[in-house]
Amino acid sequence: MRSFLRSIALGCAGLIASTSLLAAGAPDPGARVRELLSRMTLEEKVGQMTQVTIDVVSKGPDGRTEPHQLDMAKLEKVLLEHHVGSILNVGVQAYALDHWHSVIGTIQDVATKRTRLKIPVLYGIDAIHGVTYTLGSTLFPQSINMAATFNTDLSRRSGEITALEMRASGIPWNFYPVMDIGRQPLWPRLWETYGEDVHLGAEMGKAYIQGHQGSDISAPTKGATCLKHYVGYGHPFSGKDRTVAWISERMMREYFLPGFEEAVRAGSPSVMVNSAEVDGIPGHANYHLLTEVLKGEMKFKGFVVSDWEDIKRLYTRDRVASSPKDAVRMAVMAGIDMSMVPFDVSFATLLLECVREGSVPVSRIDDAVSRILTVKVQLGLFENAYPDLSLKPQFATPASAAVNLRAAEESIVMTKNNGTLPLRKNARVLVTGPTAAMLSVLNGGWTITWQGDDEKLYPKDKPTVLDAVRAKIGAGNVVYVPGTTFDQQIDVAAAVEAAHGVDAIILCLGEKAYCETPGNIDDMTLDRAQSDLAGALARTGKPIILVMIEGRPRLIRTIVDDARSVLVAFRPGMEGGRAIANILFGDAIPSGKLPVTYPKFPNALMTYDHKPLDIGDMNRYDPQWPFGYGLSYTSFTTTNLRVDNQTLRRSGKITVSVDVKNTGTVAGAEVVQLYVNDNFGSVSRPVRQLKGFRKVTMQPGEQKTVTFTVEATDLSFIGLENTRIVEPGTFTAMVGGLSVPFTLE
Repeated sequence: MRSFLRSIALGCAGLIASTSLLAAGAPDPGARVRELLSRMTLEEKVGQMTQVTIDVVSKGPDGRTEPHQLDMAKLEKVLLEHHVGSILNVGVQAYALDHWHSVIGTIQDVATKRTRLKIPVLYGIDAIHGVTYTLGSTLFPQSINMAATFNTDLSRRSGEITALEMRASGIPWNFYPVMDIGRQPLWPRLWETYGEDVHLGAEMGKAYIQGHQGSDISAPTKGATCLKHYVGYGHPFSGKDRTVAWISERMMREYFLPGFEEAVRAGSPSVMVNSAEVDGIPGHANYHLLTEVLKGEMKFKGFVVSDWEDIKRLYTRDRVASSPKDAVRMAVMAGIDMSMVPFDVSFATLLLECVREGSVPVSRIDDAVSRILTVKVQLGLFENAYPDLSLKPQFATPASAAVNLRAAEESIVMTKNNGTLPLRKNARVLVTGPTAAMLSVLNGGWTITWQGDDEKLYPKDKPTVLDAVRAKIGAGNVVYVPGTTFDQQIDVAAAVEAAHGVDAIILCLGEKAYCETPGNIDDMTLDRAQSDLAGALARTGKPIILVMIEGRPRLIRTIVDDARSVLVAFRPGMEGGRAIANILFGDAIPSGKLPVTYPKFPNALMTYDHKPLDIGDMNRYDPQWPFGYGLSYTSFTTTNLRVDNQTLRRSGKITVSVDVKNTGTVAGAEVVQLYVNDNFGSVSRPVRQLKGFRKVTMQPGEQKTVTFTVEATDLSFIGLENTRIVEPGTFTAMVGGLSVPFTLE
């Protein structure tokens, strides 16, 4: 295990350009960057700090005419006159692979052949569960699902495949992974996170970065990642997107910063900023977090990019800047290196004014530009900025689809089973509910379009849940009645009538696809139309298998008791329909575990790592299902939990071991989870914290010994002085229902 954020003396915030951003083996870009910087005009420098969306260089009055075409006059103006260094995004919808080749090739033709210094453009995209804006790509389960696998190897493989397919598209820079943990279940971006836990999120994100980047991001099938959204975005007080968070310095360092530090240490060369505010300070104006902590304490040598239009919002929305120019000054001096403007070049114009009047020193400009150019050098863009056409045969291969299917299967969590699952393949079933016959709900936002909700654009060769069930047991054994939309009844009476002639009901409920602020809700309770459908079907007496397809936990306590079995599927991706059917009929064994606490009540939101005070005389941790919970078609027992030494020295380590046995009748995988409780601390400590996990596959009757290594730094926490400390005392290690004490000297 890796320890988290350490107490590091504040270092120099400025860039030492010769320092490599990545692991050993990457070339030192320093000399080339210094030489380029010495030749650049001030206009060329601020241009490198400017990022515009592809609409700005595309045909049509708003740049969104379909079919998409670049506008050469606009492109030349942006690159030749304003020296813009980065372009991002897609137009109305995803492009075909060949069109991306044309787009990237044309942009780089202008940048590398016609600009004075021949500096290539850095193109970025939100490839958050695969290359979402390239048609036909391998679209994995969303992050919340990947976390539910508790399988870092799958996270690493998804990073590898995504990087390859991005490079096959000609795009070297991915705005992903989200390293801010999701501790507010109302938040519409919860599904973009790796869940509520510090350790799980850090390990899954680190594995993804390692797969995506390898040891050299200039390699033909690797690319740069971008950490989102620094920092505290995932804990808004209201639960609404882009709203206020109140996070103390101690809480920030204990829960939200550690994942970013692990990701920085893993080599991610860029960071995107939190669009909201923390403790009254907008993310884009937070010098303490951006410069003192990220660039100072964490020694981050990459560059910081703003989120969409958020520098402008320091003036228009947040009202902390007195003018658009003051907003630019404030953001750059806080530590932002590149502005996602994104619809114009106003940032460059205003930044030039700031430098010329002396409110932004040239040294700060040189720092930012050096960071940006360093990443371009390390990506190998100066040698070859063009799409690698030889990668086309490796795009969206059957082998990649097989990895995707496995990830989807392992991400689905069975939270209840009263003997109904797996279903017999000669069973006659009713499939109903608003998520049964849609691909968009399996994938969610950032899929083909921004909101991911345009069903007609989804591929015809990928099965919905309904399609996959029909393929599994034959169309003649499947009755389909929609029942409801998400919030309106359609034919509930017809669904009830159909239920009388079947053996079981597969009830698919949940949420439509959404992304960011359009996904805000006022009530976590499932829509009334869906709960009414569930109630009407329950009164038939037929066994109900509830399948929840959703981006966040929707409250279903009134439905759970009536269901014989429950699958929490979240957003399992393009192979999600097939994966769900495989689990329903026993061709895959469920092994997913909840990466978030699934709440039972709207006003009882508590994470698993709560404090003792949270469960005092009048309070209790009473979720629908707890973090780390998930059932299987087989059974496992854990016995003989032990430590190799009852005393842990400051400079040493101990080994925690437990025996795990498959006591069921089929092979299966179990996630063995190690939790630790610090019995007493100078700051109140959580009742338990995840410190390690291993996923082990076993045949019936097989037993394995699972071991974890614990070091003193793994027991550290943020003390009274808001620095990370290691405090001696007694601890309890816990696996399953077992516990064993040990002492830290």
